[in-house]
Amino acid sequence: MATQFIVEGGQRLAGTVRPSGNKNAALPIIAAALLCEHPVTLQNVPRIRDVETLVDLVRSVGAVAEWDITDEHTLHIHARTVRAALLDPGLCARIRASILLAAPLLARCGEVALPPPGGDVIGRRRVDTHFLALSDLGATFELGERFVLSARKLRGADIFLDEPSVTGTENAIAAAVAAEGITVLRNAACEPHVQDLCNFLIALGARIDGVGTNQLTIHGGQTLRGGSFAIGPDHIEVGSFIGLAAVTRSELRIASAGVRHLRAIRMGFERLGVHCVVAGDNNDDLIVPGEQSLKIKPDLGGHIPKLEDQPWPAFPADLMSIAIVTATQCDGEILMHEKMFESRLFFVDKLVGMGARIILCDPHRALISGPAQLRGSTVESPDIRAGMAMLLAALCARGTSTINNVGQIERGYEKIAARLRALGAKIDDVAERRR
Repeated sequence: MATQFIVEGGQRLAGTVRPSGNKNAALPIIAAALLCEHPVTLQNVPRIRDVETLVDLVRSVGAVAEWDITDEHTLHIHARTVRAALLDPGLCARIRASILLAAPLLARCGEVALPPPGGDVIGRRRVDTHFLALSDLGATFELGERFVLSARKLRGADIFLDEPSVTGTENAIAAAVAAEGITVLRNAACEPHVQDLCNFLIALGARIDGVGTNQLTIHGGQTLRGGSFAIGPDHIEVGSFIGLAAVTRSELRIASAGVRHLRAIRMGFERLGVHCVVAGDNNDDLIVPGEQSLKIKPDLGGHIPKLEDQPWPAFPADLMSIAIVTATQCDGEILMHEKMFESRLFFVDKLVGMGARIILCDPHRALISGPAQLRGSTVESPDIRAGMAMLLAALCARGTSTINNVGQIERGYEKIAARLRALGAKIDDVAERRR
């Protein structure tokens, strides 16, 4: 288990990289597997810390969850019996996704007491949407040291979510699948990982209409059967590799990239002067050429452009940190507007210390002027996405950088140091010292 990366910057990379399974799909799908009393097999599951923590929580409530002995990315879950156990507060505090157990345990056991979830410290992350939706479906809840929910019977309802929360939508979907009657879920999140959850439940026998839109109709009460399902590629990891290729001036091929989900991501990078080419027999690979203009495209009339995150299918919030580092290496000025989390942009002070020209206008907006020659430094990984962004900065910087607290990166990017070394990066991962 690494705690530190030592990175020698300025290396050109080359080769093919394959994105891991979508972390944000694997987590709700593992939780939703508790709805089914029959064996479920999940393929292309990323072996990252957040997933391992959720697997431990699933085991703690009585389900069997075992990794396949021949394929390390295949997970077998059998939730024939599930009990409303007291969930380990320490495990729940490690991951935001622990809250995804609320609906499946409520459906199977009639009650659940959840310790507060953890996750990245990127600003206030409200849970109101979860409880309001579950309340509409017939649950009652009390908020104290734990979130206590109970429901004698879940009933279908017409629900308008107060915000298109991804995890709130996923909890509502899981509860609605178990509820009696029809649920219409409006203002729902529709990210690729939400679509994967819906398609997983459909594969088990659920009836869900409107997958991929912000209005879902769920015919609840269907008997779920066992089955298998393959997790789709992580589009955030694909976007990270696009940024990696751009800042290191490298040609990379991203295999099985899930191109159909990448239109907004590609448009965002094209605004920075980064162009990608679709390739492969199934038109599902993405090539990032080594020769790029890296020139920020001004808005009509020559105005400074803006790149902002919005709910899917717009540019995703989880790629804003990567886009900011990429912009430091591009010619021109651009305003980055991160709308969702008021603490996510605070990592830019570390980039400024490395030589980036960035003005942090407020907690949500940063003005980047490039290109800037970054220099090696000692920095900290504050969260998953900012940590990966700092790794990209170190790889394009002049000199050697030390990145501490890399466990944050490894929560979301599987074996990232080894995978980047295979492309030619010079990264040493320093293992945790045993006492």
